[in-house]
Amino acid sequence: MAFTSLYFLIFAIICVALYYFVPQNWRWVVLLAASYAFYLLSSPKTFVFILLTTAVTYLGGRYIGSCNAQHTAYIDAHKAELSREEKKEIKASSQKKKRKMVALILVLDFGILAVLKYFRYYLQAAGLFDTGELLIPLGISFYTFQSAAYIFDLYRNKIEPDTNVAKFALFTAFFPQIVQGPISRYDQLAHQLYEGHSFQFRNLTHGAQLMLWGFFKKLVIADRIDILCDQVFDNYTDYTGGAVFVALLFYTIQIYADFSGGIDIARGIAQCMGIEMTHNFRRPYFSHDLSEFWNRWHISLSHWCRDYIFYPVAMSKFFGKAGKSLRNVFGDRIGKLFPVIIAQYCTFITIGLWHGAAFKYVAYGLYNGTVIVLGLLFEPLLRGILEKLHINASSRAWKGFQIVRTFFIVVCGRAFPRAASFGVAVTMFFSMFRLNHGVPFLETVMNLGLTPLDFLIIGGCCIIWLLISIYEERDARINGGDGSKAFREMMDRLPLPARWAILLAGFGLVLMLGIYGPGYDAAAFIYRGF
Repeated sequence: MAFTSLYFLIFAIICVALYYFVPQNWRWVVLLAASYAFYLLSSPKTFVFILLTTAVTYLGGRYIGSCNAQHTAYIDAHKAELSREEKKEIKASSQKKKRKMVALILVLDFGILAVLKYFRYYLQAAGLFDTGELLIPLGISFYTFQSAAYIFDLYRNKIEPDTNVAKFALFTAFFPQIVQGPISRYDQLAHQLYEGHSFQFRNLTHGAQLMLWGFFKKLVIADRIDILCDQVFDNYTDYTGGAVFVALLFYTIQIYADFSGGIDIARGIAQCMGIEMTHNFRRPYFSHDLSEFWNRWHISLSHWCRDYIFYPVAMSKFFGKAGKSLRNVFGDRIGKLFPVIIAQYCTFITIGLWHGAAFKYVAYGLYNGTVIVLGLLFEPLLRGILEKLHINASSRAWKGFQIVRTFFIVVCGRAFPRAASFGVAVTMFFSMFRLNHGVPFLETVMNLGLTPLDFLIIGGCCIIWLLISIYEERDARINGGDGSKAFREMMDRLPLPARWAILLAGFGLVLMLGIYGPGYDAAAFIYRGF
């Protein structure tokens, strides 16, 4: 059941109505029923897998929580008579038991993910699955990573274990986030799902506005651009030079409109019920370098990798000792950076593999990781060049150049996840820098499947999007926060006629310019399969 279908809109309206109809203490039951109904309607053949992940994570979490409680109780009861060394030994024993359980849970949860998403073709080729296709469960990467975060936080004793299996099932399967995230943390989302919220008209209007904004980005911009991208990427041998760059440029816009549009729809539905889901984008194409880009793009995944991969690797004793050993060979600076470099590569290989099993996704992670590592290594050299050229690093001109440079790096890197294979991605990457002799550039672009009116619509809508993004970025800079609510809060301050005029204009744009309707199969959300 696609987010952009009429059936889903009816489903969401019924869900919100029932949520406020039942008593507040039972509203979480409505969410659980709606979440399981959505999953059964969308992916009935794979429903058992989300149940299995839920059960494994819940039971393992209860065990880890009991270890935490026993350790704390024993230390509190005997702290006067225990020496410092004895306390360390008791803690080490408790940590050892917890590590074994964490390892078991991760093997089971990520094992399901690995078999169904990464090794299924090899298993089918080996004859282990002879009949039909082994389907990928809807949102398996999202709910697996979210469950893993819950286990990691329990291991670190940052949260208390959930003692209600039905409520924990809701946390795992909450239907707005199941399609394409965000990857929520237990301490941020769970209590909002369980407590029940009273009706507030502001939540309803802000949620509806956010959903409308998501439909605008998805149906008007992303699905229209999809026509051009399919034309070039499906026939890549026919295009070189500017045509390839245009396709990558448009795909860079498409994936942002598609992914952020889907997230806006999901967050909008949740907000209608008073639930604030974590923000997943913070205007990433305004970034000054690639590291900042990944702090603004798919924030929930980036922060997951930061907290559970980057920091543990960078701060590990093993890589710390290795870095100290390398200081004698490569100098203090390289020795200090070594753990960070290894952590960066571990992080971005994980991000690459998160997208899929093919080597093109690993290459995408390596591309981003290498650019960031090179930036770390050559930072002193770049700083020296700026000083010699008397360039003010704080000037608007230099910051503008950084934004354009970072955007170009991002555009080039999009070849890897979008192309059919790693080889095709490399071919397209290098063909982008070859001149296309013969057919004029403008004529080539006009034969990529879109009409002049389509280009005009895309350009006009992107300008609207850009202006709103600039307003939100300015609000974040002045008032703090992420700026995601700035435009909706500004709408609240407008006179009622102006507010309705903007909303009706937005609804009209989606209705008249959206790519949908009889005979058209709306493009599936790009991140739906992840």
